[in-house]
Amino acid sequence: MFDPFDPSWSSDPFPLYDDLRHRAPVHRNHLGFWVVARHDDCLAILRDRRASSDSLNVAIDRMPEGFRTPVATDDPTARAMLEMRPFLFRDPPDHTRLRSLVSKAFTPRVVEGLRMRTLEIVDELIDTVLEAGQVDLIDAFAYPLPVRVICDLLGVPVEDQDRFKAWSHVLARGLDPDFLLTEEVISARSEAVLQFAQYFFDLLAERRRSPGDDLLSGLVQVEDGGTVLSEPELLSTCILLLVAGHETTVNLIAGGALALLRHPDQLERFRTDPTVVRTGVEEMLRYVSPVQLTGRALTEDLAVGGVHLEAGDFVMVLLASGNHDPDQFDDPERFDLTRTPNNHLGFGFGIHHCLGAPLARMETQVALSRLVERSPDLTLVGDSVTYKHNVVLRGLEALPVSVRR
Repeated sequence: MFDPFDPSWSSDPFPLYDDLRHRAPVHRNHLGFWVVARHDDCLAILRDRRASSDSLNVAIDRMPEGFRTPVATDDPTARAMLEMRPFLFRDPPDHTRLRSLVSKAFTPRVVEGLRMRTLEIVDELIDTVLEAGQVDLIDAFAYPLPVRVICDLLGVPVEDQDRFKAWSHVLARGLDPDFLLTEEVISARSEAVLQFAQYFFDLLAERRRSPGDDLLSGLVQVEDGGTVLSEPELLSTCILLLVAGHETTVNLIAGGALALLRHPDQLERFRTDPTVVRTGVEEMLRYVSPVQLTGRALTEDLAVGGVHLEAGDFVMVLLASGNHDPDQFDDPERFDLTRTPNNHLGFGFGIHHCLGAPLARMETQVALSRLVERSPDLTLVGDSVTYKHNVVLRGLEALPVSVRR
């Protein structure tokens, strides 16, 4: 059974996924929720409108104690937190309305317009890496790049990044189910949301006074002109865009770099053959799977993999397991930059397909192709790496590397 309390699910999950696909591809675990592990079953859940992203549709009596932190009706802060659920955790029509307001900022055409600015930032960061000689590639490169790009897009002062770095990490950890988190982590998550909300409340007030051509100014103008965004919706959208705009991309860039370093033949191909950069990043999304899983609450009965599930059930969709399913991918444990087709689930599927997918792809393409080009002697320091304890967003604690000019 899938046991999210087992630290192996964050440190080395892929052998466990393989075992699940063979022995229990669709099962109800001891905690009371369903788990699907095969690619076809994951895809079926993601594309089914009866599978809701809103955990309020879960029959809470079937779930483990602490599955969802209760909301006290007489607690204004708790009620505000509920109203600030981002569109990632909402269903149509709210999801459709909120997502449509920001979708135009992440079209492939708009993202391609950011490529040259991204390259400038990448070269600046690589200059620092080369000067240092030995660095943690996450702190020096994989983290600051997507932060600066999303700050530019939103209109968030990049000098504020140290203020929200800790808040972002707390929210990333807080994406794990509540029953896996301590009271301290849940409390820290709430505090981080409030800190972010106050930060954006002040920044949006400034944009109302002096609008620019950034996304925050655009959201304010939409709110003022059409009253389609409530204040909580506006704040939660800003938080989601900032946090989601860099947390998963950090893990993709770092995980992709590690995969290249551990496969020297693929690293050399990536360095010398620009035609494999795009397919290579798709393979990183599959092989690394920065988003390991997602959850859905069933609003109606449905069958998955020949198993009957009931309305109110909660389903854990193991995206990373689907990405390593041999029924979908030949030799799935092989890291192959030229793999085609590559129908991975790295960005989800359906109406909740990752809004920032074009941006994450572009950033990773530019970052890693330029990194291996300018640092041909890039090597991993040490034989092992450590992963964070996050269950949903899997990422490295650090990635020590050495480089020479």
